[in-house]
Amino acid sequence: MNKFEILGLDEQLIQAVNDMGFETPSEVQEKAIPILLDQETDLVALAQTGTGKTAAFGFPLIQKINADSRTTQALILSPTRELCLQITNEIKNYAKYTKGLNVVAIYGGASITDQAKQVKRGAQIIVATPGRMQDMINRSLVNITKIEYCVLDEADEMLNMGFYEDITSILSHTPDEKNTWLFSATMPKEVSTIAKKFMYKPIEITVGAKNSGSDTVQHEYYLVSGRDRYLALKRLADANPDIFSVVFCRTKRDTQNVAEKLIEDGYSAGALHGDLSQNQRDMVMKSFRSRQIQMLVATDVAARGIDVDDVTHVINYQLPDEVETYTHRSGRTGRAGKSGISMVIVPKSEIRKIRSIEKIIKKQFIAKKIPTNIEICEIQLYHLASKIKNTEINEEIDHYLPAINDVLSGIDREELIKKMVSVEFGRFFNYYKNAKDLNVVESKEGRRSQEPGKIPTSGDVRYFINVGERDGYDWRSLKDFLRDTMDFGRDDVFKVDVKESFSFFNTDVAHTEALLGMFKDFKLDGRFINVEISSNPSGGGGRRRNRGGDRNRRGNSGGGDRRNRSNRDRRDGKPSSDFRRKDSSKGGSFRGGKKKRY
Repeated sequence: MNKFEILGLDEQLIQAVNDMGFETPSEVQEKAIPILLDQETDLVALAQTGTGKTAAFGFPLIQKINADSRTTQALILSPTRELCLQITNEIKNYAKYTKGLNVVAIYGGASITDQAKQVKRGAQIIVATPGRMQDMINRSLVNITKIEYCVLDEADEMLNMGFYEDITSILSHTPDEKNTWLFSATMPKEVSTIAKKFMYKPIEITVGAKNSGSDTVQHEYYLVSGRDRYLALKRLADANPDIFSVVFCRTKRDTQNVAEKLIEDGYSAGALHGDLSQNQRDMVMKSFRSRQIQMLVATDVAARGIDVDDVTHVINYQLPDEVETYTHRSGRTGRAGKSGISMVIVPKSEIRKIRSIEKIIKKQFIAKKIPTNIEICEIQLYHLASKIKNTEINEEIDHYLPAINDVLSGIDREELIKKMVSVEFGRFFNYYKNAKDLNVVESKEGRRSQEPGKIPTSGDVRYFINVGERDGYDWRSLKDFLRDTMDFGRDDVFKVDVKESFSFFNTDVAHTEALLGMFKDFKLDGRFINVEISSNPSGGGGRRRNRGGDRNRRGNSGGGDRRNRSNRDRRDGKPSSDFRRKDSSKGGSFRGGKKKRY
């Protein structure tokens, strides 16, 4: 039995749910759907981005709408064109077996005449951005005086974007007896004002604590000098070769500048900000969704409403002016139960903002170090080796193998491997081998030295473990594995850093003896799982000697394949490597690079 049936959904909706593969409702769906189906009431639902809010109001809305009537019965307001279209498409999918139901999207950047015609043909549900909706009301192109339901989705974002007057004006054209359902990630004063003014005794549901961050997101900060911020961004990308991220900047100018620098340095990046035309925005988002762009550099306003699955990292190139905005940024990753990482690159002068955000989101930030040159080179080298191993062989080269074998004759296996890897890796290594340390020490009290492999007398200890992403772990599941194995408490394992085939984590020194004892001869599925004290306790793992057997030192996740650079790039201090190559396809304000696979 599908668990959605318990919520009271009718047969047509259950059939659509089954088609989409939904089996278990999310927390906000479990709480909101029965209330909205059983009662005619106003509702305030506080839940993070990516928790399934569209289905939470979409299912009850479809079930309550009279599809036999052509009258507009429901209005859904959302902050951006992208979110408006996303909601429209999702509701159409939910209503695929509900005959006669028509959903129309109203948004800027498209023909207002065409949209008015669609509404006139009969739209029981209208999904709209506030600006375009107000325009259509002013032109008498839409009638919402008989709606029964009004949904304010991402209400805090709409208000942050300056839509307060539009929203109040739109709601003034709706009947008083309607039901208003307000969904928001946070509850600032402006949202409370809307609720008090236009809602009557609303039922309030909260997923997690108010204004809190998602439990699926790990929050990290990297302390660097302000002038090294861009170099730090590149190193974080290089340390995560499979990164798929949104990079947030405060201003449109910074957004464009950072994106252009990344593209010049060979990273697959693109800019998203308010100075782009709608066509340029569509091009950027299409490239990002298809993963031609790995690093989307965006302003807060432009990024609102983006709903792209599997974003691995959110990188705060600059912290937002408003602390609450950080919640929306971090909500772009760790969606639908998946884990994600929110990184902050911060100068010493803004470290106090980290503490303010911690109070708001009720989550603690992990202080981490920008990876060293050796760590990045190791990660990239093992990543390259893994790519070579997993590359599917093109059988068409068989014809050329005799000639290739003649060219490579006399070279033994080990030397051939060295030469092959050096072709891709040499110049990248030469760039990084003399790169400076970008890390800034937060305070003298926070500094801690530990002799490699030795157990300190106090504080916490960093460990190496020979499992990682290719074994199916991320930071959250590895943390759960260690806690379950050792019967640790909730906060006994921290600073978890998962690479491709190995990882690092910290515990209090009091657990060291028991932990090392447990993993002395520990086997999982016939494989030895080794844990030892890390030789680089301050960061993510330093260089390690190959101890053979089950120890497979591979690098990790995130960041980008390298591309060719010119000598001028090298003189300008840009990593020069065949791992990245420039893409010359630039047009207007849109700039994007196509990822090269090796």
